[in-house]
Amino acid sequence: MYWRVGFAWTRSCVVDLGRNQSFSFGLGGSDEQLSFYGYIVAYPLQDYGGIMSALGSDSWWRKTLYLAGGALLATAAYLLHELLAIRKEQELNSKDAIILHQFSRPKSGVPSLSPFCLKIETYLRMVDLPYQNYFDGKLSPQGKMPWIEYNQEQVSGTEFIIDFLEEKLGVRLNKNLSSQEKAVSRAVTKMVEEHFYWTIAYCQWVDNLEETQKMLAVSGPLSDLLKWILSHLTGGIVKREMYGHGIGRFTKEEVYTLMEKDMRTLATLLGDKKYLMGPKLSMVDATVFSHLAPAMWTLPGTRPEQLIKGELINLAMYCERIRRRFWPEWFVDLEDFCYDDTTEDDDSLSKLQDLGLYSRTDTFQDEASPPHTHTHTHTQSPQTVTAQATHSTTRTWTRSAPRWSSSSVDRHMTHTHNTHTPPPYSALYLLRRE
Repeated sequence: MYWRVGFAWTRSCVVDLGRNQSFSFGLGGSDEQLSFYGYIVAYPLQDYGGIMSALGSDSWWRKTLYLAGGALLATAAYLLHELLAIRKEQELNSKDAIILHQFSRPKSGVPSLSPFCLKIETYLRMVDLPYQNYFDGKLSPQGKMPWIEYNQEQVSGTEFIIDFLEEKLGVRLNKNLSSQEKAVSRAVTKMVEEHFYWTIAYCQWVDNLEETQKMLAVSGPLSDLLKWILSHLTGGIVKREMYGHGIGRFTKEEVYTLMEKDMRTLATLLGDKKYLMGPKLSMVDATVFSHLAPAMWTLPGTRPEQLIKGELINLAMYCERIRRRFWPEWFVDLEDFCYDDTTEDDDSLSKLQDLGLYSRTDTFQDEASPPHTHTHTHTQSPQTVTAQATHSTTRTWTRSAPRWSSSSVDRHMTHTHNTHTPPPYSALYLLRRE
């Protein structure tokens, strides 16, 4: 008996394949969800008399080879399907586990080129909820990224994800805020997500496309070509969405002017506080940090980086404070960071052997807050930089691009943030918003 092997995306394809020996992908208005792994199907040919007669002139060993090869291929297809099904069930059907679907890690710079993916992962670490990363590149049913699965429930959109987790798990990051502070927090969040986001996206995917292209996690013999294609496709998506938003109708200088106004607003609101709303973390910190991260670590030499590392240095200190506390595996080359102080102070108590990005008094624990179960294993570089911690000191900052290492997660965190190899085309949808 001869076998034919095929690949089907849905169960209905398998049924059609068994009945008609032809594929039907269910695209005619069907609402059936496509399987990420699919179904590898092997089925016997009902009419194989013609094939047998065609093989009549072949030698007996060739017939045996054909039959054995078909049987082995069918067996391998069946075993592969079963293994993939078991793996998917183990990974995604874990009870009480938060499955975070997001884009693949870039090669350097930040853990995610999407501010919304970085926002929700930072939030999960802030509230100390264990989660599993799943870099499958698959969008939610609403076409959103990131999205989560929790006990068979799917939620997309960062705001709805946070509301869902607060309701289900009782976490409250804004519990210390008054009603007025919560209103201010929401107003800042909307300014950042609905306005400032587009200016940073323009800087990343339009004005500095070549630098962003180098960060895409694409490998293989045609990786350079694929990076070029994906980055330019994403840049086109950004331009169209910006034009629909309205901000894309302005000139380059006008877009950067709007960006600078937003950054100055954030710097003024932050002032000399530890976090945006005061001494304790709140939900808006995850939002602001994730949207400032591209300017801080992925856009060398650009106007937003010059602002955040120069005149608006309090934003740089703010970002570095959050990075150190919640992203210990996010490596930054210590020898590339240097603060040059223009004043000297003889008070030895103010001289800190540190990077100058935050004081040693900025501990990793907030007072009167529950202990954080992440273990932070920071390694001091042999080369240390002396920084002054006085308010009258003027600082300048020079650096090169930091490194991001996703392979060291399990070494630094008590939670298991599982990582999976991303598909090479996941970068195509990097600008699908929250």
